[in-house]
This record gives sequence, structure tokens and C-alpha cells, in this order.
Amino acid sequence: MSIIQDAAQALMKTAVGLAPERWLPGGTPDPLIRKHGQLGAPVSRLDGPLKVQGKARFAAEVPLENMLYAALVHSTVPRGRISALDTAAAEAAPGVALVMTHRNAPRMSPPPLMMTVPDAAGASDLPVMQDDRIHWNGQPVAVVLAETQEQADAAAELIAVTYQGEPAITSFAEAKTKAHPPASILGEPPLLEIGDAEAALRDAAYKVDLRYTTPRYNHNAIELHACTVTWEEEDRLIVHDASQLVNATAATLAMVFGLKAEQVRVMSPYVGGGFGGKCLWDHQILAAAASRLAGRPVRMMLSRESVFRIVGGRTCTEQRVALGAKADGTLSALIHSGVVAMTAHNSCPEQFSFPARHLYAADTFRLEQEVAEMDMLANTFMRAPGESVGTYALECAIDELAEAMALDPIELRRRIEPAKDPTSGHDFSARHLVEAYAAGAERFGWSSRDPAPGRRREGEWLIGVGCATGTYPYYRMPGAAARIRLTADGRATVQCATHEMGMGTMTVQAQHAAERLGLPIDRVTFEYGDTSLPHGSIAGGSSQTASVAAAVMAANDALVADLLKLAGNDSPLAGLKANEVEGRDGGLGKIDAPDVHESYVSILARAQRGEVVAEADAPAPLEVMRYSMHSYAAQFCEVRVNAVTGETRVSRFLGAFDCGRILNAKLARSQFRGGIIMGLGLALTEETLFDERTGRVMNPSLAEYHVPVHMDVPDIEILWTDAPDPHSPLGARGIGEIGITGVGAAVANAIYNATGKRIRDLPITLDKLM
Repeated sequence: MSIIQDAAQALMKTAVGLAPERWLPGGTPDPLIRKHGQLGAPVSRLDGPLKVQGKARFAAEVPLENMLYAALVHSTVPRGRISALDTAAAEAAPGVALVMTHRNAPRMSPPPLMMTVPDAAGASDLPVMQDDRIHWNGQPVAVVLAETQEQADAAAELIAVTYQGEPAITSFAEAKTKAHPPASILGEPPLLEIGDAEAALRDAAYKVDLRYTTPRYNHNAIELHACTVTWEEEDRLIVHDASQLVNATAATLAMVFGLKAEQVRVMSPYVGGGFGGKCLWDHQILAAAASRLAGRPVRMMLSRESVFRIVGGRTCTEQRVALGAKADGTLSALIHSGVVAMTAHNSCPEQFSFPARHLYAADTFRLEQEVAEMDMLANTFMRAPGESVGTYALECAIDELAEAMALDPIELRRRIEPAKDPTSGHDFSARHLVEAYAAGAERFGWSSRDPAPGRRREGEWLIGVGCATGTYPYYRMPGAAARIRLTADGRATVQCATHEMGMGTMTVQAQHAAERLGLPIDRVTFEYGDTSLPHGSIAGGSSQTASVAAAVMAANDALVADLLKLAGNDSPLAGLKANEVEGRDGGLGKIDAPDVHESYVSILARAQRGEVVAEADAPAPLEVMRYSMHSYAAQFCEVRVNAVTGETRVSRFLGAFDCGRILNAKLARSQFRGGIIMGLGLALTEETLFDERTGRVMNPSLAEYHVPVHMDVPDIEILWTDAPDPHSPLGARGIGEIGITGVGAAVANAIYNATGKRIRDLPITLDKLM
């Protein structure tokens, strides 16, 4: 990802002359990269008991004295101006303390767009409630503050708004007529071309040239988006948030309100689901503005409908995949192009073409994306943005090409397996996709598959199987830091302003620190989710584990150096260097010398304060500049399709994953399964219904936006290679997003094998199969 590469390149100048990262060739091998102990163990989530007992305090549960409750009023037109706004009835309603509109809102700067400046978190760079302009159907036009939530909600219904509408582009078909290349796709050029792919396609012995579409999808985390905010004096903002980027949220709010970053503190210890949606939206800015105006703390919790109105999701795509193959089954041409909907005020173009850059070898490539600008809510990242829908199109096309060539789909993938990254030419850091396919196929029983569609049947039910490749890039974000405090009683506290969204960060980093320090896990505390702690890494891009692990490793190195100085000449460790010792048995010991050891309690008896504190920044993510680094999946699906009604039931699913070292078997299995379940929703049930006449989302509730429920989910079997990546911290690559990738295609390919019907437009609902 060039954004990370750019950051790494900037930092590389400061890295010249420094010791290389310990997990890179030429550096000291990390003793933990292959060690099995607490790392890898299926430790239950440390935050689990707090959550099931109701002791975990979420953003909408923080009690503040004299607090007001907020409700929003949303626009009902996609573009125009507010011509009349009557708030008198609401202001006179029982319990109402304030009604804020553009007429009395504090003056604020527009939030800077994410990835445009360091620590920016804006999903859109539109000003928030600063004028009478309307930019999308659902935009907040008023905030009501009252003594109770019920009073705020009731008063919001009393506000009358009249609009002067303006012509709006709310039709994707219309927008596509003016589609254009974006300046970049997350820092990458929108066109990547190697050779003449169109000519190679024309001359290919076998070819497919296909169109696929995917709809809008909306975030529906269990925890509704919420924040509780208060101002200390006039210049210090405290925000209790549901956030997966606390540092960026604090920095951006500071820019919006004209403060210094250190004047904003954001705390988010618990997040009830994020998946890319728990970022900075209008509600945090409006809550802070209303709190400043009212002079009282404010709680704003969005309704489920409000989440659909002001929190973006995955945007729609139209994709072309064209593949040309030679008689030997290798690719002569790989074309993946298309268009996505976007607004003019954000930069999240659903990078569906990215998987095709790295998955398969081909003689020629043409990978191109355009954007079609619409008047709608800004879209944002959603679990495996781009890769989840991009692998749907690419992997369905691979299946169709395999059929045209009378090849087994796995055999075709084996023949086009690249030795190096096919577009960058970089070596792969580690790649065991073929092995994952072999293990998955054997366990799933792929060899018994009937390649002819529609031949397996049990009564009304047609049965089919399909497979697909999943992929997601390895990211390690620059800027993470960690602090370790080791006390005389042999306890350690590790601090980093990172995030726990239920995926197990708190647990895995405690396991990591305990293993590295040589302490039992119950003597290690991991503190996170607070901008008063050392700068953290965002929970996004499946990057957090590696990013934080690198910072903890750096802090541990600094701690060991300080401990050796403190130990002095009277210690058994005298004369040893930091790279000659390791944490074990509650102290430091010489590597490969069990009898040379001193406990932390003994060493710290020499410390005046009875503790040692060390803090360090993670080294620059230079590995992403040297290697092509990705997680991989081989997804296998069995479906049953009712020949009468078209109802589809997924009866079996297996995911075989190659994601480097698995740091916690229990939590990893949960993450893989969760991604697969979300992929089943992407394939079969989920779709945001967008009224192109009004620009309005028409199914803003879980009663009408259908996510998979318990009875939709089959037995899901998980395998993994557990092969450490020698070029990443702890040998680990990301696992949070890989699970959803390839699932849509595996389901679609299985449905074809069952029915003989190719469905190229998601979701695959029963009406498309009848």
C-alpha cells in the first residue's frame, strides 16, 4: 500500500545506521517467532468476563453529572438548501435545554479527510452544520438536547424544515456517464497496465469476458454509534467514544475546534463491533459542539436508523473481469476494471482491483478503476474494503474460465500460481496458498465433487460445491508506540492507545508481553483505548496486531537495556548485552544458559522507585517496501438450493488460511468464522436499498436489512498453516479481514454447481434462482 510505503520511506531516512528490525534478515532473529508457549495458546478473551457481567462500560454508558441527551433531525432531500427552519415548538417542549442548528452552532473547521494529513479521521471534508446547504438525504440539520433521551426524541419530531431542492445525481446509471479516474486509489494509481492485455485477450485460446455488480452494504455493529462528551473549562474536550482510531479522532476534533491535539482526550476501552465503521462521523462533532454551546456534558447515541443516515458503508460496484488463457492453462491476459460510486467529498473508492494485482501470474495486465460521483452519504471502509467484493468478481471469473477449459478450478489456480508478485516483481514474504488449498480440499472432500452442474439432488434440493481464493494485504502502520512499567513485585503494565473491538487485542498483546517478559499472563496488564497513553495504531486494515507488537518489542528492548544497567556488576547478568538475554521465569536470563538468571524482584530491589519504565516507538515498517505481503485463504462451500422456491442454504463451509503465525488459536478461529459469516451475508442477504428518486436509504433497520442469523450459518470448519512469516513481527499477518474475502465467490460458484445458473449480481436472492 503506497500510503504505508510513503510513510516508511519518510522514516527510512531516520533508520539509516540503526540496527535492523529483529524480524528482518540480517537482524537478530526474534526468539519468539517460532516459540510455542503462551503465544499460540487458546487463551479466552480477558475482557470476556467483564462483558458478560455487564462491567464493561461502553461509550453510551459513561455517567456524567448534569448530562443532557441528544437527538438528531435528518434532511429529507439529497441536495439543496434549508429555506425555512422552525424550532420554536421543540424549544418549548418539556425538558429541552437547547436546539442547535446551523444558525447557532459554534464555528468549526471542516474535518480533514482520512489519509490526507497525519492523524486525519474525517470520512468527508464537508463542513458540519455550518450553513444551510444540504449534501445528502439524511444529513443532520438539527440537534436537540434535553434532560432525558425520550424528551429529546419527542422534541426532535416537532422541528419543521422546508427545503429548496436542487438537481441531484442519485442514479448510479446517470453518474456512470461522467465516471472518471480518481487521483489515486488509496495512494495507488487508478490504472496499472503491463503489456497489451486487450490484444492478448483477443488472441487467447480460451477466454471469458464478464460483468459483475455488487450493491451498497451498511455497517450494523451490535453497539450503536455513540459518544459521551464534556468540556473542561473552554479549551479541553473529553470524549468517551466507540472508536477504532482514538488518536486520529482526537487530532481531527482538535483541528475542527481550533485546539491543540493534547487538548482533546478520547477514550474508547470497549467497542461493540467496528469493521471500519467506528470512525469519526458527524455525531461526535455535533455532540462536542452542542456540549460547548450548552455548557453541559452531552450523550449522543444514534438510533439504528440514524446509523444508516450518517454512517457510511460499502459502496456499489460494477466490475468487468476478462481472462485470456493459453492451452496449457496459464494466463495470457488478466483484465479487471470498473466503476464505483463515491461522493466528491471523500476518498474511499472500494479498491476492488487490488486482489488482481497480486494473486495470479499473467503475461499482461490491465487493472483500472473509475469513480462515479453521486449526491449521497460518504462511503467508508467496511471489512476487507475492495478485496471482499473484488474477489467475488475475480474468483467467479476464474471458475468460469476453469469450466471453459474443462479444468478443475483448483488445478487452474495451481497453474497460475506466481513465483513472485506478478505486478510489483517483489518476492513474497511468505506464501503457502497452494498448501492451504491442498489441505482444505482434502478435508472438505473436494475430490468427490461432480464438475457437471445440477446432477446432485436430494428431493427438492439441488446440491453443489464451490471454492474461491481469498486475499488481504499485510499492513503495519507507522507511528505506534508502547510503554512498559515493571514493578518490584514482578508485575508489568503495558500501555498503548490502541483498540479492543472484540477481536482479542487486549488478550493477544498481554500474551505477547507475558511471553517476552517471561511472566505469567496474570501478572501482565495491557492498557489501551485512551489518547493519554503512548500513540496507538488504528484498528483497521488488519494491521493492529503487527503494529502494536512491533512497538511492544521496541519498548521491551529499551526495558531490558535499562534493567541490565540497573543490575550492575554484582548481578549474574553482569557484562551481558541486551541481545544476549531473554525474559524467563520472572526475570532475565542468558539465552541458552539456564543457570544464568536474576529475577525482576531482585533487580528492581536496586531501583530507587521500585520500578523501571521504558517507552519506545516501533521501527518503520520497512518490510512492506521489500516484500509482497498478504494473508491468503482457500474457501470451500457446499450449498443446497431448493429447485421449487430458489431458497439457498449453505450447508457446509471450510476455510483454509495462510496468515503467518497464529497467536491465539481460539480467537483466530473466532475471527475467521466471523469473517466467513459476514461473507455469507454479503453473498446472500445483505443489500442497502437506495431510492434513486430521492437518494434515501429505504431499509434502515435490521428488520429490513437482512444480516445472517443463527439458522443461516452452517458448521464452519477452520484450518490454518501456522507458518510464521519471517518478515513480520512475531511472524504474524492480519486475520481480521481475510475471512470475508473469497466467500461471495465460493457461494456463487457452489450455487452454479448446484443449479447451472451463474448469478453475477449480488446478493444471490431466491428470485434470481427461480
